[in-house]
Parts: sequence; structure tokens; C-alpha cells
Amino acid sequence: MRNHRKNESVSWKNRRFLLALLAGLSTGGCATSPKPKPFAFSQSAPPSASANREVGPINARNPPSAQTPSAIRTVGYNEGLVMTAPQLGFVQDSEARASNDELSQLDISEEGMPSKITENDSAIEEVKPETTGLQTMNADSASGTQQPAQYFVSVALAGHPKIRAARQRVAAAANVAPQVSALPDPMFNNTFWPIQNQALQTAGGRVGHQFGLSQGVPWPEKLRTKADIANREVQMAQAEVDRIEREITEGVRLAYYEVWFATRAIAIVEETRELVDDLTQVAEARYKSGGSQQDVLRAQLETDRLDDQTVTLRKQKEQAQADLAALVQQPVALMPEATEELGLTNVPEQLDGLLALAEQCNPELRAIAWEIQRDRQKQKLACLQKYPDLQLGLNYAIISDDNNVISPVANGHDNISFTVGTTLPIWREKINAGIREAAHRTTSSTERLEAERDAIQGKLRRLMAQADALVQQQDIYKERIIPRTEDTLKLSIADYRGKRTDFFTLIETYRELLMFETQLARFEATLAGTVAQIERTVGCPTQ
Repeated sequence: MRNHRKNESVSWKNRRFLLALLAGLSTGGCATSPKPKPFAFSQSAPPSASANREVGPINARNPPSAQTPSAIRTVGYNEGLVMTAPQLGFVQDSEARASNDELSQLDISEEGMPSKITENDSAIEEVKPETTGLQTMNADSASGTQQPAQYFVSVALAGHPKIRAARQRVAAAANVAPQVSALPDPMFNNTFWPIQNQALQTAGGRVGHQFGLSQGVPWPEKLRTKADIANREVQMAQAEVDRIEREITEGVRLAYYEVWFATRAIAIVEETRELVDDLTQVAEARYKSGGSQQDVLRAQLETDRLDDQTVTLRKQKEQAQADLAALVQQPVALMPEATEELGLTNVPEQLDGLLALAEQCNPELRAIAWEIQRDRQKQKLACLQKYPDLQLGLNYAIISDDNNVISPVANGHDNISFTVGTTLPIWREKINAGIREAAHRTTSSTERLEAERDAIQGKLRRLMAQADALVQQQDIYKERIIPRTEDTLKLSIADYRGKRTDFFTLIETYRELLMFETQLARFEATLAGTVAQIERTVGCPTQ
């Protein structure tokens, strides 16, 4: 029984080695993919945030240092995580673990044969985003210094994984046209007769081998149409890149404005705390001169309310900072800060201009427009199926018995022949069904374009109405409500000192001032976010 188990173990190891060898042979030549060449995309739309951007392949980072003690290390701004090969997977039982240990010592070389790998080669190289000046942020500039919104937008656009993935899809789509526009692979065949007495016999002798080489030649317009379809899909993929960039830009700006609002609200609360301290001193002085102790307790309660409100605002700020840090791929330990002023100067006013600009810049509309052109090319390709495809061939037959020519008119030479064939597109119902299918898809894309245009126009109208209302409310609060509340508070303090009003009226006036100043900050942040949504809907800056 022990020998039987030993034989099974040896047999199992041999089978594992054979499986690894077969896997190496089957993947030979495909283990390492060539690095795609960089290329640029141009588009006919007006200049936008992503127009005429050169899209190139993602550069590979240097492998991690051998002295790194852990597979996941602390990374800087927009850096990826390093993962070593042994931590990519796991095995559940001891036998599978032993098999995994043996196979991990093998690597597939370029010739397809297994070879030993070194320890330094076991680390998997990282993927590094395209290098830009704004891509790397150090700890000082990220957490200690306030940065404008455009700075974080630039960082997010430089290295966000969704953008890099979309650009790789564009690069993949750009390699489709050379494939579909090329001729199909030629076919080579060899007909032979292994039994000489049963071989094909002619007057010139027996035929030992008959070789054939054929090449399919589609109707030329079909190949050009397929290339046009592939090129339209490249433009659709590029429009998807623009859409993702606008989406990320909007997300960064909205998160940034939430950080700004929380920071501004905390500052308002801190400024108000000084006023409450003054009111507390006034209440204490009045209490010492025979006033009510209830006023002192209410003033102290207001201080506690401000502390509670500060905790809530700090939590809100940290949540917004976490959202912003995730969008710009910033480590958790470094929290972005907003500037004191938003600097919002480009509030759009003309709706007609925005609608015209959206017709040219909106990536969703451009993508559907390219899709319509692609569907029209598909409809053309379906019509071209009525035309036949050619098949050209060359045959060569070896006459093996040229010394025993039977017929006086035969010479025993080898035979060379040419063949010309064609497809017969006789199944018209199938072809017509393909044409109708392509026509319906083109009509569907056209209707979707109209629906998307109407949706964008409706969204822009709503956003413009919201922006106009926010601007008017902001002016009312700045010019009338807050100045009058401040004057009312000053008079209430003077009346309270002169014992002409009670402390409750004073506290109500103070609370209104705090609420109005906080609401003004909310108006400013919401207005900036509305402008960001307008620019995302339009597809390019509205300046």
C-alpha cells in the first residue's frame, strides 16, 4: 500500500510537470505582449478640456525594491499599490500548495519552454499613469497648503484610473481598423496519396503530391467600409474619455465646494463664539447687578450649542475631504484643504449660448453622433453583401512517374494550374434582413440623439433657473438681510445693557445672524456646484 501511494505521488508530479510544459508551449509567443505605440487623437469638436490630447500607452513603473518588507507600502500621491507574485493567490490544501510551490519555480520563456526565474523577477511591475507636472503631490502641498479647485481637477485628470482605463479602450479600438481592413489569411493545402498503387494516375504518370494555395479577396468596398466602422468606434471611445473627464471634473469640484462650505461654516461658528463670550460677560455683569441667573445659563448653553455644531461641521468636512481625496487618489493621511475664497466669476447668463455650445461640446451628443455615422456605415456594409467575393488559387501537382510516360502526347512534366472562384450571394432574404436591421439601428441612434438633446436642454434650463435664483438670494443676503440683522443685534445688545429688553430676544437675534451667515455660505457653495454641473452638461468651460 505504501509503494502504491508513492507511485501515485510520483505519477502526480509527472503529470503536473507535463501540464506546466504544455501550458508553456501553448502560450509561447503570447506571454509578453508588445507595448503599443503612442498615438494622438484629434476631433472636430471645439476645444475642450480633453481636445487634442495625446493619448499614449501607460508606462511601466520600475519594479519595487527588494528591501521592501511588505507587499503594500505607503505610497505618495497617485501611486499604485505594489503587490508581489506570491500574494496574488492562495491554495487551500497541502497538496495544492505543494503543486503551487513547484509551478511557481517555472516561467514561460519567449520560446515557450519553462525556465527558472530569479527572486528579483518575481515582483510584478506596477502600472504608472502618464507623468505630468501636477501628478505628484508631496505631503506639505497636500495637507498644509490650501489649493484652488482647478489644482485638484488637474491632478485627478492626470492620473485617475477611470480615465486611464478609457484611454486604453481608445488605444484598443484604434487597432481594430488594420485588422478588419486586411485580407483574410491565405490557405495552403497538400493532397497526397500514401499508397502508390492507389495514387491518381494520368497519361504522364502518377500524381505524388498536389499543392494548393488560395487567397480570398472580398469586394474592395467592403474592406474600406469595415475600416470606416472601426474608425467611428475609435471616435466613440474618445468621446467616452471626454465624458469621464467631465464627470470626474464635476465630482472633484462638488467635493471641493463641500470642503469649502464646511471650512467656512466652522470659521463662522468660531467668529460667533467670540460674540457669545461677550454676551456671556454681559449677562454675568447684569446678574451681579441684580439680574437673572437664567441669562448666564442661557449664554453658557449657547456656547455648548456652538461646540456641538462645530463637531457636526468637522465631521461633514472630513467626509467631503475623504471624497475629494479619493477622486485625486490622495493617501488617507493627507487631507486636502480649500482656499478661503471660491473665486467664482464665470456664472453663465445666456441660455441660448449654452444650448448652442452643448450641441458642439457635449460628449454624450458627440458619441451618439459618431454612433449614427457608424450605423450608416454598417447599413452600407449590409448593402454590399449583395456583391460577390473572389477566391484566387494556385495549384501545383507533382508527377512522380515522368520516366514511364504511357501516352505519346504526354511529357510527364509537373502540372501548374490557376483557379478563380466567387461566392454566390443568392440568399436575398438574408441580405435584405441584414439591410433592414442596419436601417432600424440607424433610426434608433437618430432618435436617441434627439432624446438626449432634449434631456440636455431641459437640464440646462433647470440649472440656469437654479443659478439665477441663487445669485438673487446671495445678493439679498449680502446687501439687505445680514446688514440689517447685524444692526438689529447691535441695538439688542445696547437695549439689554440698558435693561430695555430681555436676554431671550438678544439670543434670538444672534441665532438669526448665525443662520443667515451660514446660509449665505451655503448659497455660494451651491452656486459654484451648479456652475460645475452646467459645465459638465455643456461639455466644455462656459467662460
